Amino acid sequence: MRIVVFGTGGVGGYFGGRLAQSGEDVIFIARGEHLRAIRESGLRVDSVKGDFVVHHAKATDDLARVGTADVALVGVKAWQVPEAAQAMRPIVGPDTCVVPLENGVEAPIELAAVLGDGNVLGGLCQIGSFIAGPGHIRHTAIDPYVAFGELDNRPSERAERLRRAFARCPGVTVEIPPDIRAAMWRKFVFIAAISGVGALCRVPVGAMRSVPQTRQLLEEAMREALAVASALGVALPEDTLEKTMAFIDNMQPEATASMQRDIMAGRPSELEAQNGAVVRLGREAGVPTPVHNFIYGLLLPMEMKARGQVE
Repeated sequence: MRIVVFGTGGVGGYFGGRLAQSGEDVIFIARGEHLRAIRESGLRVDSVKGDFVVHHAKATDDLARVGTADVALVGVKAWQVPEAAQAMRPIVGPDTCVVPLENGVEAPIELAAVLGDGNVLGGLCQIGSFIAGPGHIRHTAIDPYVAFGELDNRPSERAERLRRAFARCPGVTVEIPPDIRAAMWRKFVFIAAISGVGALCRVPVGAMRSVPQTRQLLEEAMREALAVASALGVALPEDTLEKTMAFIDNMQPEATASMQRDIMAGRPSELEAQNGAVVRLGREAGVPTPVHNFIYGLLLPMEMKARGQVE
């Protein structure tokens, strides 16, 4: 398959790198020093699942020269998705499937508004990875997992073909869930809580989960997101909270969420797509979300400062 990775960051770089390592035809969309380093030295990935280098990696910043993709993996930040959708037009043909791997639950809607409902799948991933330097991705935590599927949950050959490609990747677990929307919300319940609480207390997950007060805050944030999901008709298992806390308890203690790292570094973050989305969707569904409203309200000035909207 011809796979274009739009956004060669921690997510796109890792999963795209694994696909290239397993023999798929992968083209990385990158820019600046990151692009230059990939072109000159390949894409280097240091991973707890085994280090590797994609030598002679195909990389560009000019989508007009890429041609039509079979699959486009979207690895940009959630707030960059609308702009990415416009930029991706030259590589999306009638049979291209576009798979968002962002945090949050709104990326498929944003992509479909530009690229068409028929081109977009639902998708998500789990991994702790980031750009360590130009041309260099570091995976430090969480077993790599990727899931995707048609938004109406029908079986499709294109989704199955992509599943087979990921199944050949060393160290990657892949599945087509029976309900992709529910799978995306299950991750959203987790990531919005751990990102928001982590960005406020500014400690890794090991400290967050071990202090009773922050552990309780995590659980209350998850309960709110679960209530919003239920009000929106998303069917999540009754044991979602318990399983999510068990997942958190098994994470490497030094792990942090990408939104937390961005806010701590003074960079624009996914606040609107995570805690802001819980507040916004909860308001639309008539569900109170006081914990997420508290988190969102306290983090918003930092977000606005990072975007140059306040002094």
